[in-house]
Amino acid sequence: MAGQIPRPFIDDLLARTDIVELIDLRVPLKKAGKNHTACCPFHNEKSPSFTVSAEKQFYHCFGCGAHGNAISFMMAFEQLEFVEAIEELAKIHHLEVPREAGSKGKTYVQGSADDYSQMQKAAHIYQQQLNLHPQAAAYIAKRGLSAATIHKYGIGYAPDSWDLLLKQLGQGKNYRDQLFELKLTNRNENGREYDFFRDRIMFPIRDKRGRVIGFGGRVLGDGTPKYLNSPETRLFHKGRELYGLYEARQNQDRLEQLLVVEGYMDVVALSEQGIHFAVACLGTATTSEHMQTMFRFCSKVICCYDGDRAGRDAAWRALQSALPNLKDGVELNFVFLPDGEDPDSLVQKEGKDAFLARLNDAMPLSNYLFEHLLQELDVNSDAGKSALWAKANDMIALIPSEFYRDSLLERLANLVGRKRTEQPITGGKNRKAAVVVQKTKITPMRRAIALLLQYPSLAQVMPVAPELAQANMPGMPLLMAIQQHLLEKPQLTTAQLLEYWRELPEYNILSKLALWDHQVAEEQLTQEFLDTFRSIEDQYLQQRLESLQRKDQLSKLTVAEKHEYVMLLKAFKSK
Repeated sequence: MAGQIPRPFIDDLLARTDIVELIDLRVPLKKAGKNHTACCPFHNEKSPSFTVSAEKQFYHCFGCGAHGNAISFMMAFEQLEFVEAIEELAKIHHLEVPREAGSKGKTYVQGSADDYSQMQKAAHIYQQQLNLHPQAAAYIAKRGLSAATIHKYGIGYAPDSWDLLLKQLGQGKNYRDQLFELKLTNRNENGREYDFFRDRIMFPIRDKRGRVIGFGGRVLGDGTPKYLNSPETRLFHKGRELYGLYEARQNQDRLEQLLVVEGYMDVVALSEQGIHFAVACLGTATTSEHMQTMFRFCSKVICCYDGDRAGRDAAWRALQSALPNLKDGVELNFVFLPDGEDPDSLVQKEGKDAFLARLNDAMPLSNYLFEHLLQELDVNSDAGKSALWAKANDMIALIPSEFYRDSLLERLANLVGRKRTEQPITGGKNRKAAVVVQKTKITPMRRAIALLLQYPSLAQVMPVAPELAQANMPGMPLLMAIQQHLLEKPQLTTAQLLEYWRELPEYNILSKLALWDHQVAEEQLTQEFLDTFRSIEDQYLQQRLESLQRKDQLSKLTVAEKHEYVMLLKAFKSK
């Protein structure tokens, strides 16, 4: 099992990558003073607001706020996960991505090229079998699937055989072990090996690059379970993958919307009718990772569920998963189908245009959120209004979009009969999850951090003051951590520095500070930084003096503390 990508490798990769060259190959840039500009690739605009800094190896759009380093750009523009972006940058430089053995914390499991090759071979075998078994071909014909759709989704058939894949792909113990680890085969208590999928229509599950990572199988007869997914493997993680996403992306350069349905056949049947933007979760509820992935590819997601209790429950779980991903510019809607219908049956019954009309009339997230809560709570009573107020506030606090939060809070205030101005977000146990999007207030500490981030060479003139590590001052540990990184690695750029905090809570504020317009002339930067640092030191010394004064009132100071107290008094009197 592979572990984390070593930090020095990420530093080296960013050092080798010229962000201007990287972006210019994808979005033509124009020189504008020290920077380069273009129309932003992440939102529509007529005049350029997208800026790339060669000095900081950082990009920022003043229109939509998109920003980051080379890794961030590859994740956003090429729509990749973090590890995939690292791998793509490594390919550009003809480098192999190393992995640390036994890493603690979050690990990224990497499949070998041979793993993907075996999965593709299995998919090819299943596809060959489809035409060799009349009962499978008859089922496909009954479902009205054309040869083009079958080919597009790589649909196949696993015959009612114990060892089809074992015979063709499992020659040798190493290969048999690999098939078992990839869950193409199974083993019983006696060690007997047999094919995992038997007598099922097979749907290859592809990752965002089109590689087969798992399978879904639909039983032909009355067997159970009706649908069977590959178990989790080093390639396949059902909470992150979406069936049909790769195929949906092949139909257009940039997806405008995605439709979330419940099953493989729903996705395939909709595509057969010319609706090519449907995806399905893989035997699990719609997760936050699913929502994050979809909003990375498009700005509009429609969740389509049955209108029964199970469908409504699934929709509510999807809404809750979506809340932390509701950024400005994205849209989430819901469609509930008539009783007894699913997308497959309904699109065949009423046709493409009528089905699309249902999507156009989808219920906005705000309507569904309050409709659901009002069904649970009686707002005719004060207790019901209070419960609605608390529950809705907790949920709204999770939303990063200021626009969404404001509009939902306005609606909530109207429902409970309170004025909007009376309504702070309290958030209860979820209060810490609230993301308040507002202009960052620049305190002396943030000014020092911002200048150090933007001009890493300032770490050499910043005094080394280990006693400040004990100061009860917000931001002090962060300032000292940045200095420590830069003293150990003076060559680090702004982009490389930020990468150290990507997975940490401080990343958002550091990203904002890296973009802050300090309006300090270049020749005055060092003095400005030192003056700011001295004001932080003075604040610490004032805290220390007050602490000693309080202690002196409660108990006797030690000899050393008395000496320190006298020195601090003299220092402040001399100012």
